[in-house]
This record gives sequence, C-alpha cells and structure tokens, in this order.
Amino acid sequence: MDLKDVIAELRRMADPSVVIGLSRFGLPTEKALGITAPKLRALAKKIGKDQALSLQLWRTGIPESRVLAALVGDPDAVSKRQMSQWAGKFDSWGVCDACCVVLFANTPHAMEMAFRWSRDRREFVKRAGFVLMAGMAVHQKDLRDREFIPMLKRIQAESEDERWFAKKGANWALRQIGKRTPELNVLAIETATKIRSLNSSAAKWIASDALRELQSDAVQNRLKAKLKRLKSR
Repeated sequence: MDLKDVIAELRRMADPSVVIGLSRFGLPTEKALGITAPKLRALAKKIGKDQALSLQLWRTGIPESRVLAALVGDPDAVSKRQMSQWAGKFDSWGVCDACCVVLFANTPHAMEMAFRWSRDRREFVKRAGFVLMAGMAVHQKDLRDREFIPMLKRIQAESEDERWFAKKGANWALRQIGKRTPELNVLAIETATKIRSLNSSAAKWIASDALRELQSDAVQNRLKAKLKRLKSR
C-alpha cells in the first residue's frame, strides 16, 4: 500500500462518534478521524514494516496517521534526528505514547533519548522521556537491572513537575520498572518512598499511586512466581 491508499483507507475507517469521545480522554479532536486502536493495529499488520511509508504518514499531521506511522516504522532504521523531530511535534499523550512505546523504545537510541528528554522543558517531550523508560522496562528483555537504577534516580529528580502529562509519565516509568523484577521492585519502592517525602503535590501523587500498585498482592505474587521459576531452572 502506498500513502494514497493508506490515507484513503483511514478516511474510510473514520468514525465521527469516536471523535466526539476523544476530548473526554484529553485528546485533541481538530484533525482526528476517529479510529480505534485495534483497527489501527489491524491495518498496521496488513501493511507490515515500512519505514519510508512511516515517514510519509507522519508528515500528514493526522493523529491516527501518526500513530500508524509508529506502528509500521522500523526501529532499526530510526535515527536520533527522526526521534527529535517527531518528539518536537508531540501535542497529545496518544501520539507521544504510541511513538515511544511501539517504536522508539525498540531503537538503539532509546536509552540516550530517554535521559535527554526526561529533563526537557516541553511537557510532551519530557513525558516522552519517561514513556521511553516504561517501554524499555517492558520490551527490552536483555537489559540488566543495574541499567534501570539511573532511571529511578532521574524519576526521583524530576518528580516535582506539577504538569499532568509529565507527572503521569514519571509515574508510569516508576511502576513499569518496579514490576520488571523482584530486585527492581524493591528499588522502585525505595525510590517511591523517597519521592513521597518531598514537599510537592506532584511527587506525593506519583509515589502514592506507584506504591499502591508495586506493593499490591497481585504484583508481589507475580514477582514471587517469577523468582521461583528462575530458581527452578
């Protein structure tokens, strides 16, 4: 499928009723077509990986087209320049998260950009840095626990940003890192406890919400089962 074919398919899939509901989730509606995530994933599967098409889809400026660009992009072909250019255009958590979790977190540049962006003054770029950390915690299975320790320190250092999308990103990263292994769970809980002691409403929210999940029976039981499986090998 070329760009013309894909855009025609996206417009065919457009649903005005979906657009109406986007604002309830803090998503912009001006250029939106109204296509659900499952439908975009199905279309991406049909297209397959196509880096050239991904770049073309991004340039349309249509939110769903940009999410699709992330889905069909090739992580090995993504440059730091592309990542910076796209991040500078992030204007919603939907596009930001799709690009970071689906595409950027699987690139060779993920670690470098996560630390660079997590200190950025732009709200969605800063969120992108933390979402990259969350994405790496889930997808990059070869990373060792020690490689996440600097991320926990960065989350703590940036936890007093009161902006909603920035603090949500920091919280997400803290939770995902803390659910990766039993050892990281202990370190993430320690980090969250330190964050909770800060004199900041953002920090207290980030920490309290993360601790609620990281210390839950569901997470603790899953991590114990994982540890038991590892010991039995």
